[in-house]
Amino acid sequence: MELRVLRYFIEVAREGSITGAARSLHISQPTLSKQLKELEAELGCKLFARGNYNVHLTEEGILLRKRAEDILEMADKTIEEFQSLNDITGGDIRIGCAESYLIHYLASAIKDFHLQYPGLRFHITSGDTRVVVNDLEQGLSDFAVIVEPPDLARFNYLTLPGGDTWGLLMRTDNPLSQKSAIYSEDLQGVPLITSPQSIRADLPRWCGEAVDYLNIVGTINLFYNGSVFVREGLGCLLVFDRLADVSPESGLCFRPLSPKLETKMYIIWKKYQVFTPIAERLIDLLKERFPENVET
Repeated sequence: MELRVLRYFIEVAREGSITGAARSLHISQPTLSKQLKELEAELGCKLFARGNYNVHLTEEGILLRKRAEDILEMADKTIEEFQSLNDITGGDIRIGCAESYLIHYLASAIKDFHLQYPGLRFHITSGDTRVVVNDLEQGLSDFAVIVEPPDLARFNYLTLPGGDTWGLLMRTDNPLSQKSAIYSEDLQGVPLITSPQSIRADLPRWCGEAVDYLNIVGTINLFYNGSVFVREGLGCLLVFDRLADVSPESGLCFRPLSPKLETKMYIIWKKYQVFTPIAERLIDLLKERFPENVET
């Protein structure tokens, strides 16, 4: 299975048309059709259902598209790494990040780092711990920033200063907005939105078994989308402080949980990981920036 043919396959899947894909790939339609038929023969299954004017993926094609995207991303990252081995002025760094106010520590470090290495290009992927750790393990990112304690058997890490404080984001017309802090008993019957990760790892630290009685009406993995649902009146959002716009014009307000619930943030990378020169330099800078928080 050649990378070139996988790129052809992805382009046809995106275009939904062999003719359109051939045009964008600058190859003839018969050549492209032949390559696709050979790929189907190699895999022993049909990848496309063909109509008069377009094609769409079969179930097998959908599976291959996901695998092909991962393979091509890994191949491209490998090429970038080798191209940057002798590049002492820059290169590409890929980082998976959870959403947190504490990211400003990382951003500040990268800003200073960029002054030293103006050829630096950074690529940020946002997601919960499961998403960013999965990318890290597959080699799709150089390191990750997560908001739950790392697996020490698999990762080295450093801890960012401070912590994120949990609270309730709600509309200003919600009766709970009159309170200075939110207790677990205040949430009885209140429609709540939060992340699956917080249900599993954070909220039990705050309210113990009572977490099973919270009225979770929906889950999110990125904050902004959750705040839109709150604004539309679908529920209140259990989330970190300092992520939302709570200006008077926003129509939203935030109240901390009581007793206080705080979450630390960790920068992690795989044990025995071989970094590109630019990524290794950045990790060294982060260790210098946070010397009391390094664990290897």
